[in-house]
Amino acid sequence: MKPVEAAASIVLNTAALIPGRLAGKGTFALFHMPLVRSEVRSSERELFEKAEVSHVDVGDGKRAVTYRWGNGSRPVLLVHGWQSRASRLSAFIPELLDRGHSVVAFDAPGHGGSGGRGTTILDYRDIVSALHDQYGTFDCLIAHSMGVLGSSYALKHGVKAQKVVAISGVCDFDYLVEEFCAELKLSGRLKARLHDEIRANLFPDLPLAEVPYSITDITGILRAPLLVIHDEDDTRIKAAQGRRLAAAFGDQARLVVTSGLGHRRILGDAEVIRTVLDFVADGPGPVSGGADARADVRD
Repeated sequence: MKPVEAAASIVLNTAALIPGRLAGKGTFALFHMPLVRSEVRSSERELFEKAEVSHVDVGDGKRAVTYRWGNGSRPVLLVHGWQSRASRLSAFIPELLDRGHSVVAFDAPGHGGSGGRGTTILDYRDIVSALHDQYGTFDCLIAHSMGVLGSSYALKHGVKAQKVVAISGVCDFDYLVEEFCAELKLSGRLKARLHDEIRANLFPDLPLAEVPYSITDITGILRAPLLVIHDEDDTRIKAAQGRRLAAAFGDQARLVVTSGLGHRRILGDAEVIRTVLDFVADGPGPVSGGADARADVRD
């Protein structure tokens, strides 16, 4: 545990002994703070200097920086993950442009070039929805990590994409809660208070059976073909999350399991990039569900 996390653990667990919601509110706020802000890499800078830069207002005074390459036609949306930024998906952009797509991306609040200290799944939903209002149905939505969960929540609320790619994706919101509580060694009392805050602040309108939210809850809503790519050696988001996601969508999904790439290097792997680009280019696929996900295991 890092020093800042150790200090937070002590403060929050001590505050949890005091009656009231203060500790729960503090834990909820920390849960949405990335703490680390990624910088643009030198290999990414030239491409992002060529982007058309704009902003999306998220609410509560938060704004997200948006990027676009191309004229806006045949849009493909790239969605980054936690403690990341849009530029981490740079490897997909040149070939997408060469194939006639426009590419749209953003930095969520508290990430990359956007202001703010934190972001929620509601922010992801609102940003993706705003870009959908601007560009229309996405030819494909390509998301990584937390971006998979966040963009799926936008798909639940009306965003349309002809295809969806989930790389190293989070399937269950509760997975994030469990990992957060385990990392900070939070008490059972404080974990329960965090769940209360999540229900009240993020999912007040969901049926209790769907709180916290899971992508498996939208199998009847998301009808687009789905490509799920996850690395067996991902220590950040376990491969079981990718398998669970693919299995929930049955024949609608294709599962590709890699090894040795981890959570972040997978975004720069040439074979992964080729697999994604071929999936995007392969025309509209079947959208009906099925019983079992297909697995393509690669070493």
